[in-house]
Amino acid sequence: MKIYFSQKADTLQPVEEDFSTLSLQEAIEKTRRALDIAYAGFDNAVEFDLIDSYIYEMNALQKRYKHLTELAALENACAQENSREHSPIRSLISHVFG
Repeated sequence: MKIYFSQKADTLQPVEEDFSTLSLQEAIEKTRRALDIAYAGFDNAVEFDLIDSYIYEMNALQKRYKHLTELAALENACAQENSREHSPIRSLISHVFG
């Protein structure tokens, strides 16, 4: 039995990846798009192993999406609380009522 190896010239150009930090909203949007892609792949999968891999991917992305949305809600709540603390009306009321 003979085994043949073929080597193909790599004609692909290197891809530059952007590793800059994403904002929270960008991360949520990117995760939502990846989740949509995973759902589409799951809908079109016919092999059992591929179906399993899409299920694991969807579960991981759903947990990531949930975590990011909880962070966004927490960030929003903190921003609202900080805006209330620095309100001129609040400082006036605290000055008047001690």
